[in-house]
Amino acid sequence: MTITRSPVAIEAAPPRRRSHVLATFAFGDFRLLWSGLLISNLGTWMQFTALGYAVVQLAGSAKLASLDVGILGACNAVPALLLSPVAGVVADRYPRRRVLFVTNVTTSVVALSLAILASAHHLGLWNIFVLSSLRSATQSFDAPARQSWVPLLVPREFLGNAIGLNSIAFNAPSVLGPPLAGLLILSTGIAASFYVNAFATLAVVLALAFMKPPAPSSAAPQNLAAAIAAGIRFLAGHTVLRPIVLMLVVTCALVRPYSQLLPAYAAHVVHVDARGLGLLFAASGFGAILGSTVTAIVGSRRRGTVWFVSAAGMSLGVFLLGFVHSYAVALVVLVGIGLCVLSFAGSSNVLLQTLSPDHMRGRAISVFSMIILGVVPLGSLLLGSLASMIGLPLALTGGGAASLVLAVAVFLRNAELQRV
Repeated sequence: MTITRSPVAIEAAPPRRRSHVLATFAFGDFRLLWSGLLISNLGTWMQFTALGYAVVQLAGSAKLASLDVGILGACNAVPALLLSPVAGVVADRYPRRRVLFVTNVTTSVVALSLAILASAHHLGLWNIFVLSSLRSATQSFDAPARQSWVPLLVPREFLGNAIGLNSIAFNAPSVLGPPLAGLLILSTGIAASFYVNAFATLAVVLALAFMKPPAPSSAAPQNLAAAIAAGIRFLAGHTVLRPIVLMLVVTCALVRPYSQLLPAYAAHVVHVDARGLGLLFAASGFGAILGSTVTAIVGSRRRGTVWFVSAAGMSLGVFLLGFVHSYAVALVVLVGIGLCVLSFAGSSNVLLQTLSPDHMRGRAISVFSMIILGVVPLGSLLLGSLASMIGLPLALTGGGAASLVLAVAVFLRNAELQRV
């Protein structure tokens, strides 16, 4: 079958307005959603840290720790890979606020279940794996509905700024959440972080209650299979979005799993406890805030160049992390990696949203979400399994090197990507 290539629909420059990093907060519904996400994500990062620590402690050895963290990643990956295509159609077809109500209430229930099991001392690996799979399935529907709603909350010229601020809402809590989780783990145990997440997630539900309901974005309904196929054809035929999706897959498989493997890295490479692990996550989170700020400031200008520099930077950072055995140096490297990871993700998101028509945006973002939610944890299984054979440092170095080579090749071979 021959795939017809779509011309690169590079939009005309958006209307110029005097703007600043916080300009998008002028729009009330965006401000409500952002505030709810900021509170919710504090709990998310605390739960993420506590789960990683629990899995490593239950594993008991360096090799099993990397492998079990990788299995946890696979439990997050499989539901996202299976359900994200359907979730994109749901985001395009059904009211997004209703979808987000369901996903956030379910996320809160999962966190509460983890908390109760931990408090009763019945939390084992199989409980963690099952409940993590359920949360991943829920997030598969949450992400495309939430992200494809943003262009309807703000004018088009503020889209890059809004995406950057959304990333800040996710990553700012990563500076406070993991260290706080580390302190709670050492003082009261892991259950406290799960309780915090259960209640923090309800902040999004409260914000949604005060927001105006959005209409579905699809004008003409299709059956599910046809809708998914149409989204795949659109991305496969687009000369700019196709390499962006390819590079997303590669970096999420070979580079971004570093964050899932940090608990094993902390315990068996730089040899720190839960407090030290929290600070490692915080360093990466601080860099992510800087990367999100880059997205908010740059907006849609020279996005292709920013995209490439960020991809190359995070690949090089993970390559270097494999050589680092000093805790202090690791903190510095993780700040740089976090900056580049979020700048790359933000650039990819902006390009997908600005180059996709309204009726395709939910499906385009569902692919983005599927890769982030599915391939990253699947990559952690790949790198974790490799690390159990050759060691975690060498696995990180190899993944970073391969990703860096491909990033350079993709950018140099695509003139349209260079000018977008």
